[in-house]
Amino acid sequence: MSPNPNTLPNLPWKCRFLMNYVAYLVDMCRRPDFTVNRRLYKLFDFKSSPSKTPINGVTTSDIMVDASRNLWFRLFTPENGSGSDVSLPVIVYFHGGGFSFLSADSFPLDRLCKRFARELRVVIVSVNYRLAPEHRFPCQQEDGVDVLNFIDTTNIEGFPACANFKHCFIAGDSAGGSLAHQVTLGAIQNNFQKVKIIGLLAIQPLLGGEERTESEIRLHKSTLMPMKRTDWMWKAFLPEGSNRGHPAANVFGPNAIDISGLNFPATVVVVGGLDTLQDWQKRYYEGLKKSGKEAYMIEYPNAVHSFYGHPELPESSMLIEEVRDFIRRQCAKT
Repeated sequence: MSPNPNTLPNLPWKCRFLMNYVAYLVDMCRRPDFTVNRRLYKLFDFKSSPSKTPINGVTTSDIMVDASRNLWFRLFTPENGSGSDVSLPVIVYFHGGGFSFLSADSFPLDRLCKRFARELRVVIVSVNYRLAPEHRFPCQQEDGVDVLNFIDTTNIEGFPACANFKHCFIAGDSAGGSLAHQVTLGAIQNNFQKVKIIGLLAIQPLLGGEERTESEIRLHKSTLMPMKRTDWMWKAFLPEGSNRGHPAANVFGPNAIDISGLNFPATVVVVGGLDTLQDWQKRYYEGLKKSGKEAYMIEYPNAVHSFYGHPELPESSMLIEEVRDFIRRQCAKT
């Protein structure tokens, strides 16, 4: 089926430029043998330094978890949110980047988390997990669970007293949205003392399977997520010898892990109507419901993949409102 030209997004020039820049950079640095030219990529992966002085109303600091594997996180605290008389939810966040690109201190991710911390009034722990293909799944899941164990058992110097670990959410965008599910799956089998996970936010999660869905075919000329690029990402990320039927890709496929008997938290799945991945994201939502879990789907018909990273797009502000409401509802239950 040919893509319908009437469904192609009408985006501001700045958004188009940035999306095309990212797509070009990823394609330039990913190799046919499913490795990444790290030396070239680092030239264009602009970083943001942590700052104890508020920038756009948010302070940041970097906290090491395990130096042997460079596992650390960036902590985002909104202004006037550091006192013990204030109680703020905690979001443990996993960035996008196709499992192989970006980091917690990359400029666009730092900017995104600052915005979330400021506008949602939350403390954010942005995990710098190991990247594929040098480190394949389940390394990223292990990193996420280890960070949760670290904040659960460690008296962390500089961690804001306002952080309410009983109101903890796992969240991520794109590939990070997929990892958020996997980390939650691993985390709920731990007996945490301080941390209580009460919600999961999967923003346009990168999910897949062996078959081709209608949206993948119809939107195959997508700027950021055409099939040829997502196929490469899965090949670089999944364990050697695995295909897209692996449960890290096709969460509710034939090889799925049964979560019906697990204490899986309430989940919000964010879907864009111009995202090639939307059919897989909807199947994820449906799989949660069929497993008896509390799940909500937020769909923006005119949203492209990564819309949340562009404040000038109306759906980006709408998402902030929806997420704020979800956090409030979940916190009110405990």
